[in-house]
Amino acid sequence: MSNILNVGTRALLANQVALQTAGHNISNANTVGYSRQVAQLATVEGQFSGSGFIGKGVDVVAIERVFDAYLTRQATLSKSVAAQDVARAQKLLQLEDVFGTGKTGLGASVNEMLNAFTDVVSSPTDLTARTVVLTRASETATRFNDAATQLSNLQSGLTEELQNSVDAVNTLARGIANVNAEIQKAQGSGQSPNDLLDKRDKLVSDLNQYVQTTSLDNNDGTISVFAAQSQPLVQGTRAAQLAIQPNPLDPTRSQLNITNGHAVAALREDMLGGGSISGLMRFQNEDLVEAANLLGRMAVSITTVVNAQHQLGVDLDGKPGGNLFSAIAMPGGVAAANNTGTASVGVRVASPATAPTLQASDYRVVFTSPTTFTVERLSDNSFPAVDAGPPPTVDGLAIDVTGTAATGDMFLLRPFSNAAAGINTMFASPRALAVASPVQAAMGTTNTGGLTVASLRASAVPVPANVTITFVTSTSYTRSDDPTATPIAYSPGDTITHSGATPPDWMLKLNGAAQPGDTVTVGPINPAFAPLDAGNAQALMELRDMKLFDQAPMSDGYASLISQIGVRAQSAQYGAEVSQSIADSLEAQRSGVSGVNLDEEAAKLIQYQQAYQASAKMIQVAQSIFDSLIATITA
Repeated sequence: MSNILNVGTRALLANQVALQTAGHNISNANTVGYSRQVAQLATVEGQFSGSGFIGKGVDVVAIERVFDAYLTRQATLSKSVAAQDVARAQKLLQLEDVFGTGKTGLGASVNEMLNAFTDVVSSPTDLTARTVVLTRASETATRFNDAATQLSNLQSGLTEELQNSVDAVNTLARGIANVNAEIQKAQGSGQSPNDLLDKRDKLVSDLNQYVQTTSLDNNDGTISVFAAQSQPLVQGTRAAQLAIQPNPLDPTRSQLNITNGHAVAALREDMLGGGSISGLMRFQNEDLVEAANLLGRMAVSITTVVNAQHQLGVDLDGKPGGNLFSAIAMPGGVAAANNTGTASVGVRVASPATAPTLQASDYRVVFTSPTTFTVERLSDNSFPAVDAGPPPTVDGLAIDVTGTAATGDMFLLRPFSNAAAGINTMFASPRALAVASPVQAAMGTTNTGGLTVASLRASAVPVPANVTITFVTSTSYTRSDDPTATPIAYSPGDTITHSGATPPDWMLKLNGAAQPGDTVTVGPINPAFAPLDAGNAQALMELRDMKLFDQAPMSDGYASLISQIGVRAQSAQYGAEVSQSIADSLEAQRSGVSGVNLDEEAAKLIQYQQAYQASAKMIQVAQSIFDSLIATITA
């Protein structure tokens, strides 16, 4: 009698556990990271009798978690890569917004400034036309400043976001260590703590949203978590501490440090793999740096060539022109902490003529001896040739070394990092705009040919004394500053230059045919005629066609800048969409194995309910038999 009662009781309890497990699954159907659980039933070993083994019912031997380690690991890693790509793509979209297009864009203001010289060319004494030029120049400076401010704000927000992300990583790492401790205690029961394992897997998955990790199972049920492929972030019940720090050479860049006990190590950025921190650091250390350098290179190049040309003019009061924009001072090189020499390194634009060769890049200078060094262009990690000088020059930049360097000393040069923030116009009076050329050409009064001036440009001030060009024949001429009067061959369209200087002080081109005896006198402009001249305004206006930015004209320099930023943003957006799609697919596969199917669980509920009711009926039958037996005995 007791046997059948025991069988029914065991069946009742086993099916009750199965019902409870199915209910637990249904309750957590929408819980992120939950793995479906299954009650594993096993037959109780039968009792031997002369007629064979008599069954003793069923027991619940385990509550197992439906879990695929491979799919879980792949889904976690794919989410980490997607988090990296999405974080960088979102920041690049913000960066695109800094560089607006259309009439409100920086490129439009540069072109409007250069085009404003057109009215000055037509009417050099018109103060209104001159004022428009100064207004456009001031707007250009303001838009450079605004763009630099927005980049600075983006940098500040990025630094705060990185710090918040690192704080989240440290919290999650401590959470994993704490759950490891709970799992370690629960292991003594001999059964798997399923909900704790789910909780830990969820923490690991969340951790990988910030920094990609790898995990190693330990014998005591805990796991060790490693970042940057080899640095221990969690070891059993102990968690390390991450910290975001400015790069020692460049405070605008960040590096990730890990502290284990008293040991501090820098995590290599190229080893971080995925995670939003990696994406944000890549944006900060690559994309934002390039954008600042492109903007700074544009600011330096434009102000350098515009100032140089303006200095070659004469203002309305007959005074030589000065700078139209403030000169941009480039920051000195940042010395590495382990330098042992006393040298300091400065950088500047070698000359206005080298402005077209400037590259939007930072540079690393490493001394191979106290007097020699190599220069690495960090934008493409190449080593451009260094012109020995003096001073040594590379990519249009002059490198000035003072003090004594030691072999191995290193410096970081960031010539364009904040150049756009320091631009402003140098004067507000329209009379100070130097639009007249300091040099003039006068045709001989007795000329019989058809000579006219095609162009005349000064390359230096003050302009030397008058030089008279006398044509001996239609194809040769002599110069008054040549005492030997040696004839010089000439073809129409040839450039005639002033000798004795490099570059020459002026350059002249003539149109028309010359006749023997025709003369042209070139020299300083007559002060009385200077207010009526607009030769330098014409030269300033023509700067818009100057090949200034990687063979692109000044008028297209901004278009080139936004094109490079746009290509990066578009590529990052595409990469984010692809990686997110892969992550979603792998998560769907993981959920297909470990997730809860409500239809399946509902069917199990009915199955276990019927088994439970049958078990209760079995107990009822046993009770009825027992009652009948008692009644028979007592009758």
